[in-house]
Amino acid sequence: MFVLVLGLIIFLGIHSLRIFANDWRNRQIARIGLKRWKGLFSIAAIVSFLLIVWGFGMARQHPVLLYVPPMWLRHLNALFVLIALVLFAAARVPNNHIKAKFGHPQVLAVKTWAFGHLLATGMLHDVVLFLPFLIWAVVLYVVSRRRDRQDGTVYPPGTVKGDVLVVVIGVALWALFAFWLHTLLIGVSPMT
Repeated sequence: MFVLVLGLIIFLGIHSLRIFANDWRNRQIARIGLKRWKGLFSIAAIVSFLLIVWGFGMARQHPVLLYVPPMWLRHLNALFVLIALVLFAAARVPNNHIKAKFGHPQVLAVKTWAFGHLLATGMLHDVVLFLPFLIWAVVLYVVSRRRDRQDGTVYPPGTVKGDVLVVVIGVALWALFAFWLHTLLIGVSPMT
């Protein structure tokens, strides 16, 4: 569990700099330059993500049951993941109504993904993974929207074309994960 927790601390820590140390972050970018900052940030993010994956795999070998969710919550999680992947697509597809209205759909995607998985799983390693991501996403979304209001940030208006692309990409990603990638990468079929 130590490796999983270490990976989470580093990953969520560096991704929380805009929440808790935005002025320090800006000073570092000014001092070393944006490209070098992004390079160092990317290396730390990749290493910590690999620690999370490795630590989660190790923690799964020693399961500790905390609660047994009903089967219908597992199926409901498929809907949460579909919504999360549509939100994930909305963060990348230009001119869609989701981004225009909510501003930070990727953070909402993480929140939705983590919440759904907390409902559907009941092992200690699941809670250790998903609960910090849920808390982080809630806090980051509130801070990001507050910053948007303070800065007067306005997102481009949505179009029907953007919305259709978001839904098509989100559904395609969901199908890919639900019927193939989740089993391949995680070793658990979400559809059984």
